[in-house]
Amino acid sequence: MTETVHEDPESVFDAPETVFDAVGGMSFFDALVDRFYARVELDAQLRALYPADLGPGRRALAMFLAQYWGGPPDYSAEKGHPRLRQRHGGFAIDVAMRDAWYAAMAAVLQEAGIDAEIEATMLDYFDRSATWMINRE
Repeated sequence: MTETVHEDPESVFDAPETVFDAVGGMSFFDALVDRFYARVELDAQLRALYPADLGPGRRALAMFLAQYWGGPPDYSAEKGHPRLRQRHGGFAIDVAMRDAWYAAMAAVLQEAGIDAEIEATMLDYFDRSATWMINRE
């Protein structure tokens, strides 16, 4: 007769932690995006890329990043599929603009003081995403 092994009932709660959870949830992404937009407001090159009212974009970016990193699907529920390149197609994004955007985002992420491995993973994502948005020579 073989012995029956019962799964530990606690193991169902041992799901891997998401980046969203590890960094503190939505408050982290709201603060990250607030610091990013503060830099946008001070950088003439970046500011020219954004509309006069930064509020809707700020909210959308925070929701998108939270969702991407394992948080609630609020972005998709409100806006549908992210379609990042399509949504940004009307903005002239060249290498210089990409570099300015990445520098601002990298700076605010590094200021956040999160786990080094998570920071590196997020920086890699921002680097690749910013490059993917280039649509002008």
